[in-house]
Amino acid sequence: MDETDDLFVASLMTTDLKTVTSDTLVEEAAELMLENAVGSVIVVDDGELAGILTRTDFVAIVAGQEPKDQTPVSEYMTTDVLTAKAGDSIRNVADRMVEASIHHMPVVDEEEGLIGIITTSDLTAYISTVQSPSP
Repeated sequence: MDETDDLFVASLMTTDLKTVTSDTLVEEAAELMLENAVGSVIVVDDGELAGILTRTDFVAIVAGQEPKDQTPVSEYMTTDVLTAKAGDSIRNVADRMVEASIHHMPVVDEEEGLIGIITTSDLTAYISTVQSPSP
């Protein structure tokens, strides 16, 4: 039995939800997400869950925009990038990611330079595979 066997969603979930309505402009939703450092907003209409808008959705919005934006990535990219080394402990990397509110951390090697990336999805998948499935 693992310590996470008795850990339930209620003890980890966020209850301070950032919500919008389905007629909220995407620009306003993006501002709300940035101001609150969240990766999604919940869409609620008439008190009922109607959907969710995530950072991934914004990638699709920008990619599908017409006319195409001619702004270079350098205008928006983060330049003070937190990195990990291949030998760093998962717990240390996870702690750093939580403290910095980031979801992607490039992995670098002193000799080879950039060698990979560790993401919150990688960490979630790891937790899922090291746990025995529920009966």
